Amino acid sequence: MSLPKDLRYSEEHEWVKVEGEKVRIGITEHAQSELGDIVFVELPEVGDEVEADEPFGSVESVKTVSELYAPLSGKVVEVNEELDDSPEFVNESPYEKAWMIVVEPSDSSQLDDLMSAEQYQKMIEED
Repeated sequence: MSLPKDLRYSEEHEWVKVEGEKVRIGITEHAQSELGDIVFVELPEVGDEVEADEPFGSVESVKTVSELYAPLSGKVVEVNEELDDSPEFVNESPYEKAWMIVVEPSDSSQLDDLMSAEQYQKMIEED
């Protein structure tokens, strides 16, 4: 599995892409492969506040329902509405089509707490 090097990763298997003053968030390829076929994605509304390490939504697979944890705190400024009709994007394209939310971070220093691709790779190999 090849991890995009330009992303940051959380212990809860979310990825974060810094885009100027905002961050785009999704779940990793490792997470979606562990969950199996995703059949439903529940996400917050634009304008909602998310708190670091707190649930902001969930993904439902044929096997289980799994919480999504915010890798950092901030305000939701965009939600990927396409996942309502096409939750399978999470399995097919976790880093491109299946981004979940875009957040305006309230404390961008929280990015420093996230892992690099190398650190994340090491963590999932040890699981």
